[in-house]
Amino acid sequence: MHSLLKIKEKSLGAISKMLIILALCVTLYLVACSPRPSGEPKPFAVEHPQWVYPVTIYEVNVRQFTPEGTFEAFAKHLPRLQELGVDILWFMPIYPIGEINRKGTLGSYYSVKDYKAVNPEFGTLDDFKALVAQAHKLGMKVIIDWVANHSSRDNVWTQTNPDFYMRDSTGNLVYQYDWTDVAKLNYDNPKLREAMIDALKFWVKEADIDGFRCDVAFLVPTDFWNEATHQLRKIKPVFMLAEAEHIELLEYAFNAEYGWKFHHMMNEMAKQKLTVEDFDRYFLDTLATYPKNAIKMHFTSNHDENSWNGTEFERMGDAAKTFAALSFVIPGMPLIYNGQEVGFNRRLEFFDKDQIDWNDQGGFENFYKELISLKKNNTALWAAEKGADMERILTPGSPSIYAFVRRNDKDKVLAIFNFSSNPVLFNLTSDITAGSYNDVLTKEQFTFSGNDPITLQPWGFLILQPVK
Repeated sequence: MHSLLKIKEKSLGAISKMLIILALCVTLYLVACSPRPSGEPKPFAVEHPQWVYPVTIYEVNVRQFTPEGTFEAFAKHLPRLQELGVDILWFMPIYPIGEINRKGTLGSYYSVKDYKAVNPEFGTLDDFKALVAQAHKLGMKVIIDWVANHSSRDNVWTQTNPDFYMRDSTGNLVYQYDWTDVAKLNYDNPKLREAMIDALKFWVKEADIDGFRCDVAFLVPTDFWNEATHQLRKIKPVFMLAEAEHIELLEYAFNAEYGWKFHHMMNEMAKQKLTVEDFDRYFLDTLATYPKNAIKMHFTSNHDENSWNGTEFERMGDAAKTFAALSFVIPGMPLIYNGQEVGFNRRLEFFDKDQIDWNDQGGFENFYKELISLKKNNTALWAAEKGADMERILTPGSPSIYAFVRRNDKDKVLAIFNFSSNPVLFNLTSDITAGSYNDVLTKEQFTFSGNDPITLQPWGFLILQPVK
């Protein structure tokens, strides 16, 4: 994750500049005028597949995706998803689900009964292999959810290898949090590590998948992930996504991690409990901590958020589209949870059968299609070291306006957001904004001189590309 906050306000008088900078310094609002601060973190040793940089991830909940809830039924949506432009299909766990202490009628996907088998409700292994092959033909990559921290309490290993599990003082299987349907695995046992890596390899070799999204990766030792990824890369260049925000996981094992902190900040900004200075501090802190080749995945929803904390519309209200757009133009990699592309506004059941309503409820499909296309085709927005830094543009007197440019020798994007529930009239005063632009979403044309009055409606935003 790399972010540059360069503040350029040449049109301000010298005194005004000094006052603004002084005020910002008092509040620890750092002004960065160089590409990167001294002591920039050294690049991590992680190896990114070459196809990673311009991609958008799409999360698939097979059970709820169609009335049938099968691989075969889902496959019919592949042409639509290709047309939408998504690059990586992330499938939530596809394995048989445990029965002991099962939650709900169908159980949790994350209670894995057999790491080398397919949930019969979804179909067969051959069905899944055919689905992967079809996705590949359409130019999409496939990653699957991996649950390495725990298994179901009736996993095959509980019989064949009982020493793979953590035990309490009385010899009983243990679990964490309120996960009463699973049992914690013991990574002090080298045989468990070997078996888990063998199972990971199975899916790459047998189904030709392209990587893994790793559940609660921070609860599993980092040295295990380092070895597992080392072994997987001998087979093919895999993409590894950590459900974590722990920097050490990105040093070698993982290509990307969740942007959990920024996700929560967007939720708070939607309630107007934060300011744009909070966003700046976040990006400056990330810039100082993470090297340029690290990647954060940004999102307004996922399976956990949707089911347990509410849809993006519940959490963000009228700002849902605003923050979805933001997630595509800040440094990192965007995620779409199935149903978001049609504005699906309901919490999906987690342990029981449910279904997404695929009727577009407000023009979201074209909205996401345009954003995905922008991400794919504008190199300034690519992830990690392939993309451009952020150059912040100050708008004095308009504290809810967040404006920045990302540009390189080939491409440029100017993004302007109103993070408030009120309309705002402000001046966009910066020489780096001068020029003619097309709005990516509305196709409206704008011409800026470098000192331009603009009005943005509540939670309004502009994402602009130069006219070529």
